[in-house]
Amino acid sequence: MAPQDHRITLLGKPGCHLCDDARAVIERVATDLGVPWEERDITASEEDQEKYWEMIPVTLVDGVQHDFWRVDEKRLRAALGA
Repeated sequence: MAPQDHRITLLGKPGCHLCDDARAVIERVATDLGVPWEERDITASEEDQEKYWEMIPVTLVDGVQHDFWRVDEKRLRAALGA
């Protein structure tokens, strides 16, 4: 599977400094590899809040949890086949 065939999702909440750090890494990797990504605010979903509140930011690759708290750029690139 080529990197651009994947999708990254960042789960976070407003005012989260770790989310800002994660977003910067994800934006860099997504831009470099041409991978689409989206950001989801967990405060908009009771289910997301219950599941992820203690772990944000959470990174999903193709809908599967990949990382939480911090995004390791090297590990993310490897998961995307780069």
